[in-house]
Amino acid sequence: MPPIVIPPLIKVVLGALGVAALAHWLAREVRRINDEIDRVRAASGIDAAARQGLPTLRRDPRTGEWRLS
Repeated sequence: MPPIVIPPLIKVVLGALGVAALAHWLAREVRRINDEIDRVRAASGIDAAARQGLPTLRRDPRTGEWRLS
């Protein structure tokens, strides 16, 4: 067995496993965050007409401060 061929092969295999684990974790986190966002959107019990009556923050163009409007 040539000792020169095995270490690069091991590095490639470990690198591929690391990338696969990172991709799996990232996909799971994206799904978790999207599920949480969807749950918050679905839990919004305020209908559109009632939401229009609520105050919102708007930036004052003269001063740049945020104000309730």
